Amino acid sequence: MKYCSQCRAEVSYEIPEGDSRHRHICQHCDIIFYSNPRIVAGTLPVFDGQILLCKRAISPRKGYWTLPAGFMENGESTEQAALRETWEEAEAKPELGQLFSMITVPHIDQVHLFFLATLPTPSFSAGPESLEVALFHPEDIPWDEIAFPTVSETLQRFIDQRTGPHVFDIRPEQALRAGDD
Repeated sequence: MKYCSQCRAEVSYEIPEGDSRHRHICQHCDIIFYSNPRIVAGTLPVFDGQILLCKRAISPRKGYWTLPAGFMENGESTEQAALRETWEEAEAKPELGQLFSMITVPHIDQVHLFFLATLPTPSFSAGPESLEVALFHPEDIPWDEIAFPTVSETLQRFIDQRTGPHVFDIRPEQALRAGDD
């Protein structure tokens, strides 16, 4: 950030009095700009023991499978964001259950939330951000084609709760880095 969005003066990057972190500060109008983590909200939709996954049509990780999820918008709850994203990516209207996983991703300033969800019918199709959408039995999940470690971890936790322990390992080459596609 170079300029203040309020008065257009140049900003400095320093630790404000009484704070412990560097912030962008406008010395002209005294506004402090806080940069906080972004929330990604989504669902883990299930129909008849199968999990709904979406193949991404956008970067990052285009062509890889994921749970329907995306960035929360201002003015909506995490539950509303999860349902909206499920509709946008999978054109599905699940019944939302409880929060299932919350995973922090500090290296990209994000928090990922996934809610359990039940599909009352197998009614879904690819939205504009998905190449395809499909139901997978747990044993058929394409683990090597999962887009993000948080999705792999959420899926594995879900399966483990239903079937018992499995070995799960996020390899360094699977870790999401800013700019990946």
